[in-house]
Amino acid sequence: LHALVCSKSYNVLLPNSQDGWWNFKMYNPPLGPGQEDFYTWEHRKSLLRERIGLIDADVVCLQEVSPLSFEEDFAFMTDDLGYDGVELFRKGRFRPATFWKKDRVELATPAMHKDRTLLTPFRLLGEEGGAEDFEYWHVLNCHLQAGKQGGRRVRQIFEGVATAFKTAKNKLKEKNPENIKLIVCGDYNGGSECGAVQLLEKGSIGPDFIEDGEKVSSKEKVLPIPPLVDALSANGIDRGGDPPPATLVVPELISLMVKEGDETAYTNPTFSEDVLDRLHRIYSRFATVPTPDDPTQLQMGKSDVERWLTIINLQVGRGTEFRNAAKYMGWVEPPIVSDDSGSKSKKDGKS
Repeated sequence: LHALVCSKSYNVLLPNSQDGWWNFKMYNPPLGPGQEDFYTWEHRKSLLRERIGLIDADVVCLQEVSPLSFEEDFAFMTDDLGYDGVELFRKGRFRPATFWKKDRVELATPAMHKDRTLLTPFRLLGEEGGAEDFEYWHVLNCHLQAGKQGGRRVRQIFEGVATAFKTAKNKLKEKNPENIKLIVCGDYNGGSECGAVQLLEKGSIGPDFIEDGEKVSSKEKVLPIPPLVDALSANGIDRGGDPPPATLVVPELISLMVKEGDETAYTNPTFSEDVLDRLHRIYSRFATVPTPDDPTQLQMGKSDVERWLTIINLQVGRGTEFRNAAKYMGWVEPPIVSDDSGSKSKKDGKS
């Protein structure tokens, strides 16, 4: 009987204590007077401390931690919960981080940082603190690329799994590297039907797989190990007749936004009539500037856009809404230039 590693994964959601501003937008309906503390980092951190402590996993994988305040924000993991091992992803604003308890597992090799994946191979420790022979567990902590990037997400998963296999075969000299004990967890930025998850569960994916209207691969990709099993929905787990637990405790809105009954809703999604109607009504509400060709038709001018941005983001200059609106209205992102010292900066944008 193989020894087991207990792992847990949470996307803790940026903002943490410093970086970010948009948490108030995540609550529907909006929080009322006296409820503002609910979306502060201190309140959310107390919930994380409680939930992670209840599980008491050997390994905990987090996503969306901020490097600006990481040590302060997650000091409770060591001070309160005893996770004295930690590896923070090396780059990016939204980073994965993996914690572990050194009295239960130890790193078998240095952690490996790939494209938005963090691989930590662990050796299980016996009751006396000695290493159990050939009992390795590989934990791949993922925060895959968001947006219309199905191909990149597939490449990220393939690279992470391939790295685990090569580590087992070449570095750890495991007897059966094609049957490694591998846990892949984190935020895939896609559901069970997306290419990255399909690659994990079926073991291969090819150019015939379409996601968001595009091929996820130009050729067949085959994992070097057998397909993985979704631990939450695996057969043999006695839940007393209850369904597998939710991985996201939030309203499901995609079915309201995408055209209902459309067989291509996943491969080539289109907005539902209701969403289009709402967008037209929002635009009409803010538009005050007559169009040049027809003065009876109104369009949004600069002040209208600023009023809209202030309502949804509280101030101008925040979010993708601001950047997209600015580009649509003629703003050009400044080029990156280097000075004599080799440092890089951006010139002022044009509008």
